[in-house]
Amino acid sequence: LARITRAEEGLSGGTNLPTATAGTEPGMVLGTLGYMSPEQVRGKPADARSDIFSFGAILYEMLAGQRAFKGDSAADTMSAILKEDPPDISVTNANVPPGLERIVRHCLEKSPEQRFHSAHDLAFDLEALSGLSGASATRIEPSTLKARSRFRSGTVGIAVAAALAAGLFAGRLLWKASPYSPPSFHRLTYGRGPIASARFAPDGQTVVYAAAWDGAQKTRLYSVRMESPESLRLTLPEGRVESISGTGEMLLLNILNFSTGYARTGMLSQSPLSGSAPRDLLEDVGDADWSPDGSMAVVRAPGWRYRLEYPIGKVLYETTGWISRPRVSPKGDLVAFFDHPVFGDDRGSVAIVDRAGKKTTLSTGWESEQGLAWSTSGEEVWFTATQAGSARALYAVTLSGRQRPLLRTPSGMILQDIARDGRVLFIQANERLGFIGVVSGETKERDLSGLEWSYGPRLSDDGKTSVFTEQGDTGGPGYSVYLRKLDGSAPVRLGEGQALALSPDGKWVLAFQLRSTPPSIVLLAAGAGEPRPFPKDSIDHSSNWGAFLPDGKSIVFNGKQPGRPARVFLQDLQGGAARAVSPEGVIARLLSPDGKSLVVGTPEKGFSITPLEGGPGRPIAGIEPGDRPLGWTADGRFLFVGPVAREFPARIFRIETATGRRELWKELTPADPAGLTLLQPSAISADGTTVLFNFGRGLSELYVAAGLK
Repeated sequence: LARITRAEEGLSGGTNLPTATAGTEPGMVLGTLGYMSPEQVRGKPADARSDIFSFGAILYEMLAGQRAFKGDSAADTMSAILKEDPPDISVTNANVPPGLERIVRHCLEKSPEQRFHSAHDLAFDLEALSGLSGASATRIEPSTLKARSRFRSGTVGIAVAAALAAGLFAGRLLWKASPYSPPSFHRLTYGRGPIASARFAPDGQTVVYAAAWDGAQKTRLYSVRMESPESLRLTLPEGRVESISGTGEMLLLNILNFSTGYARTGMLSQSPLSGSAPRDLLEDVGDADWSPDGSMAVVRAPGWRYRLEYPIGKVLYETTGWISRPRVSPKGDLVAFFDHPVFGDDRGSVAIVDRAGKKTTLSTGWESEQGLAWSTSGEEVWFTATQAGSARALYAVTLSGRQRPLLRTPSGMILQDIARDGRVLFIQANERLGFIGVVSGETKERDLSGLEWSYGPRLSDDGKTSVFTEQGDTGGPGYSVYLRKLDGSAPVRLGEGQALALSPDGKWVLAFQLRSTPPSIVLLAAGAGEPRPFPKDSIDHSSNWGAFLPDGKSIVFNGKQPGRPARVFLQDLQGGAARAVSPEGVIARLLSPDGKSLVVGTPEKGFSITPLEGGPGRPIAGIEPGDRPLGWTADGRFLFVGPVAREFPARIFRIETATGRRELWKELTPADPAGLTLLQPSAISADGTTVLFNFGRGLSELYVAAGLK
């Protein structure tokens, strides 16, 4: 109780924080030292997110038995709040669940934008952690929200702390519940495989969807009626449905080009619901949507430079990251979309842009976001996202940024569409990402993944050890780097980040950390040892490639300087600034075994071999469109390549770079192809005997939910 009383003194009171009243001056710091947010310490405006920080400091103290921020003097305490992260709670309390510790860390983010945006969001995650959420997920009625809004956010923090002190994690004890009617669910599909997209037809009773059922390699289009469990295959080419207009015209997208992660583009076409042959409209399209007046909003990425156009030809927004899920508002005056800062990664924010090109970010800090639509009133954007892991929940955010949770399901949702009567169409997704491999001396492939969402494995030179990134619930908000020996040993977590390369001596792993601004690189010890961060600079290191030079004293990596295209940099591990070694727009894929050359790629010219220290490059003969370089033989004579696209069987080819001679080296046919959304070569040892293949598997169902408000 003494702690709670002390906490009440430190809470800012949200929007009721005084700024210039009798006895205070503008910019005066208000609050109890040790529980104040960084913005309060700086004397900047505070809001409900400052209360979230204060609550996080209290909860940390309750769980760890010591203050999160404490110094020998007031100045030291303020400095700790601004610059230091508190020690892990598990150091003093090993019984704290990792999920609860992640919630506390999220409360204590230095930047307000990275914290929970409201006590509602915080309560939602606490409730999920407590196990009180069921498959039907409690729906919050507007009357409940109005009652909750009467509480000052500081009081909410105290109520949560008191509930936790009593041993209850659940956020439902924060406020007295109002009567509600639970939402109802209607299942539409019964096939085995992944569903790519789905939309309501104008009648609201027909749904058109794209799926790859029962091991099919290609995504086909189907229609299903609400009153029937049977789907009808449409006589249209492969692709996915992007949008259906009020007059029954469909926008279809056939994916043709693949890059990193979720970044992919294709041919946009148009076809009526009657199913006549589609008419091609635009190339290099990532997503598209009809507007009420019959024009279109499209995401286009020629040369993988993403831009949002509305109408076609008028650029409203461009980014060096990527853009997805554009949806035009019911009035046609705004476009909502996902803004992803890291190319190919589905983390990011929810944003809107008007016809004049003014962009507004409504919600940020999401680790994974997929699925977006406007509410029927046009006053909210509904979306499915998660702040950790892959189990996305349904949220709503107003145009002023006020956010509320709507629905959570056990395995995660992907919102597809909202009908005129408010019914919600969504994919219930059961997904996994990992990698399988054929290890030297073995004839049968094994699953060599880590936990649940293992990505981007890299091999040691001898092919006996892999390092990879874990991006699922267990990976945490900033992902985790794991090391695994391929002799059957269990994976070992090395630290936060995304794996790029293993050093020649096997002692260090090069990784980049997404949660720094801009994303920075770090060396993680493969055995005993502390991480070795690099001096802070302005380079964004999230371009997802890096390598050690053969002597282990330097590294090369792809990076981006502010407002500039990506290029290759060279960094001495003993210190000093990184220096550019390639022209802008030229990025590396591989380093030669002798460390003197790079395999580089450009959007226009494909791949070539270029000297590391500059000079003319030479095109690689024998490489084909859609190939991705995987590795070199130890003598540098041959290059291993594999296709970027999903392909059964997955193949690896060996190319003699001097002559362009190409030969099939390895191929893998999956034993169970059902639900495979990805199968592609990922890494190969220098002798070609150990091969790793990324795989993704998704088994999905399509549902309609009624009664969500």
